[in-house]
Amino acid sequence: MAIWNLGSINADMVYAMPHLPTAGETLAATGLDQFLGGKGANMSVAAARAGSRVHHIGAVGPEGAWAVARLMEYGVDTRRIATLDLPTGHAIIAVEQGGENQIILFPGANRHISRDQIGQALSEAAAGDILVLQNETNMQAEAAEMARDLGLRVAYAAAPFDAAAVQAVLPYLDLLFLNEVEAQQLQQAGGKAPQDLGVAHVIVTLGAKGARHFDGGTGQITDVPALSVTPVDTTGAGDTFTGYVLSGLDRGLPMAQAMAQAARAGALMVTRNGTADVIPDLKEVQEARF
Repeated sequence: MAIWNLGSINADMVYAMPHLPTAGETLAATGLDQFLGGKGANMSVAAARAGSRVHHIGAVGPEGAWAVARLMEYGVDTRRIATLDLPTGHAIIAVEQGGENQIILFPGANRHISRDQIGQALSEAAAGDILVLQNETNMQAEAAEMARDLGLRVAYAAAPFDAAAVQAVLPYLDLLFLNEVEAQQLQQAGGKAPQDLGVAHVIVTLGAKGARHFDGGTGQITDVPALSVTPVDTTGAGDTFTGYVLSGLDRGLPMAQAMAQAARAGALMVTRNGTADVIPDLKEVQEARF
């Protein structure tokens, strides 16, 4: 099987800060690193490093060849990434000493992916493959509908959160990822709890408390605990968790086992500075001591 990811590709400019700036405050950074990022790229790298065959569908600008090369280096199939006459997406990320962050995102080429590009890519997918989407590209609902019609399993990571974007793809979803705040916002917008959304599997991440799985078929709720670590940088941890869950399911693991493995990957990820470039591989995750 394989994972197809309609996902963003960004240059992440990560600034180390003594604290997160408040409105109107000018604050000198104590360090700067540039990483490959974007929720889509992060998930592709995580799923590939977890052992899955991953095809990335996306777009970069003329200056974005380095990002495509980096994805290839990490084992992602990049043949469905278009080069457009627009800037590559990028993010400005401020990280304070405790690991919390603030992010300014410029979508760039990520929001100009064409229907033809998606259709050509998914025409090569097989029934039972997984399509994953996030809210950092255009064409989300259209891609989800195409994938469902082709017999793919459709997953959606609802970030950056927008209730209307989630509701547009809900009819096509097999799996929905939300964090705790997003789950509350979606319930406020639509009046339905996670287990009542009509989605076969809803996973709500709970930060240091772990993650919760809602089985839409049986109604069963399963909690997977987080591991105790000292965070350095939480950027990309949720994307790592998502990519590892999807890879586990792609490789035939039961949901609880896929989530437990993903929790280990996410815990290891928050002990590192960076995004896609520092996502752990499966061997690291299995051998890590917590």
